[in-house]
Amino acid sequence: MAAIFPSPEWLNGLDEKLNGDKKYSQIARNWEGELCILVEAGGPLKEPMIFYLDLWHGKCRKAEIIPELGSLKPAFLLTASFENITKILKGELDPMQAMMTRKLRVQGSMAYMMRNVPTVLDFVRCAREVTTEILS
Repeated sequence: MAAIFPSPEWLNGLDEKLNGDKKYSQIARNWEGELCILVEAGGPLKEPMIFYLDLWHGKCRKAEIIPELGSLKPAFLLTASFENITKILKGELDPMQAMMTRKLRVQGSMAYMMRNVPTVLDFVRCAREVTTEILS
């Protein structure tokens, strides 16, 4: 199945990958917290897109595209331009370097994020593996 980023099909593919990947399940077994990824409009993406993922002990309990954050207070909000997110997904930009250089802005506990670098990196691995194509 083609999973063009960003799209509902891509998010469904990521949800299935996170819930079926033994390595991710093991590495993320202690992770607790909702994650929102806000992809800013740019390039071929005409409107911003927000992905919501409820990540809990190596599983994804819920994944959906939401129209706005509203009153939602996720444990982590990751914000990046379409260009920078696609560079991360293509392996052209290291996610940790992106955080440190603010190409990927993080709202939430950086201390928690830094204690869980293997989880963060494996989440990105899963996202890369389901990305078959980038919107162009």
